[in-house]
Amino acid sequence: MDTISLVMIGLAIALLVFALIRGGGLAKDGVKLASQTLLNTLPLILAGFLIGGLVQVMLPAELIQTWIGKEAGVKGVLIGCLAGGLIPGSPYVMFPIVGGLYKAGAGVGAVVGFVSAWSLWSVSRFPLEIALIDPKVATLRYAITFLVPPLAGMLANGLARFVG
Repeated sequence: MDTISLVMIGLAIALLVFALIRGGGLAKDGVKLASQTLLNTLPLILAGFLIGGLVQVMLPAELIQTWIGKEAGVKGVLIGCLAGGLIPGSPYVMFPIVGGLYKAGAGVGAVVGFVSAWSLWSVSRFPLEIALIDPKVATLRYAITFLVPPLAGMLANGLARFVG
């Protein structure tokens, strides 16, 4: 088990113990809410992991490496950004898919570009932002963040040469 998992488990246990000490049914209510959240998101989590696994075995490694592998350079980063901005989905679905692409040979820059674009450009969110916030604000936000995913991907490509 890795360090992050151990820290998260330790934090969960510490909070549970704290809730038990405080009493008043806090621990029971917290476990009940956690169970409801798990049951509500479990189908998405399972679908995301299934898609992530299938991406690894169904897409030829040569295809992934050619289009978004580390040797694809700027092209790979831009394709990763475009895909990330266009593909809708919750984190439960997207991160297993991105993990599957990475394990199948996608480059660090393409993965960072994909996740950054998914977070900042999500085309499926744009109409909602326009409707609920304001067209001017939504358009300005997209314009301001337009260069962030490609720059993040290129920076990740550069830094990956020196890290690990």
